Amino acid sequence: MSRNSASLQRRVLRPATLWTFFAVVHAGFLAALSTRILNGDVLSDVSFYRQWAFDGLRDGYWVGIDAGWVYPIGALAPMVLAAVFGYSAYMFTWFLLFTALNAAGVAVLSRRAGTRGIHAAYWWLAVTALLGPVAVGRVDGLTAPLVIMGLLFLATRPVLASALLSVATWIKVWPAAVILAVLVAWKKRLVLLSTGAAVSAVIAVVVALSGGIRHLLSFFGEQGARGMQMEAPFTTPGLWQAITGTSDAYIFEDKVINTREVRGALGEPVAAMMTPLLALAALAVALLLIWALRRGADSRALLIAGSLALVSAFIVFNKVGSPQFMLWLGAVTAVGLAWEGRDWKVPGILMAAIAALTTLVYPMFYSALYNDLNIAVALLLTLRNILLLVLFGWSLARVIRLTRAGGGQVSAAAPPVQAP
Repeated sequence: MSRNSASLQRRVLRPATLWTFFAVVHAGFLAALSTRILNGDVLSDVSFYRQWAFDGLRDGYWVGIDAGWVYPIGALAPMVLAAVFGYSAYMFTWFLLFTALNAAGVAVLSRRAGTRGIHAAYWWLAVTALLGPVAVGRVDGLTAPLVIMGLLFLATRPVLASALLSVATWIKVWPAAVILAVLVAWKKRLVLLSTGAAVSAVIAVVVALSGGIRHLLSFFGEQGARGMQMEAPFTTPGLWQAITGTSDAYIFEDKVINTREVRGALGEPVAAMMTPLLALAALAVALLLIWALRRGADSRALLIAGSLALVSAFIVFNKVGSPQFMLWLGAVTAVGLAWEGRDWKVPGILMAAIAALTTLVYPMFYSALYNDLNIAVALLLTLRNILLLVLFGWSLARVIRLTRAGGGQVSAAAPPVQAP
């Protein structure tokens, strides 16, 4: 390594440099949001969050308590917290909440996973920036740092780690995929189960005292009637049917839940298959992880590879294909890069490309896709979905490689932190 390269590397690894990069990324978010903030407006799904929060605060009508809801009840907590400075300041407060949690995630990455953790923190900030409005405009942007911290605390603070993962799951369901991987590969799985049960019990008691216990698990059924969202991987053939006009496939706008779906032709049959396929895929991956662990695969490497495989399955075999789902993959990949270094170079590159393609499709050229069935945008989306399948395949291949190496040592690229 040349003297200049070594000097640059030292500068990059300085905390001040990392936090300057953090400040630049989030200042960019703030600048992009400034017009909305000054006008008292909100971005994307934050409009729903604000409405739900103030329906409760002003009118006493709480989603998830007085009626069924698409989110777990814990999602109300950040939505209500963002209302602390009033209706017009909601977007700014949401941005502050997003920034604070992202700062916590970056701090844990950079301090608890050595040099590779700092590199992973830069990567995470870059992917967050690539995803742009999806990162700051959806509740998933709050759960992703919680999952990053939960995974990184497993070795040293198991109760805290378990609580973070449990709380994240009660905000948005996707961390359940990570929890399943942890249950298989982590020796202290009873800590996770007992802590998760305690968190769930507290939430259930609060909901019961509020009179909404019958709606506590309503989020499980709220997605059942949905069709195949336009961006979902398995919708791709139906989307091209609509574009080429070779069938009766068409784009349907569901204004109630603000989504576009492919209906007709392959749309309905594929939608009916998705929930069973998702359950079977998750079960198959879990069984593969159990087999790998019994063959002596390294537990920490297996835990993070299994997390990526399960989260990928949650996306690939899902009738919903929302762009914020890429944050799920980004959070797991960031921890994989922190723990495994160069061994995770492929998913690191894939995820950067997936994030860029996702933003090109939504929000940049989304209207051209659903209004005009633009072929160029459809090609971008198709490429993004192919890369998601490649990432899922890589995660499965990684688990199989770990299985074949059964009983081997932790990868030489792994950072010097205690295995879970």
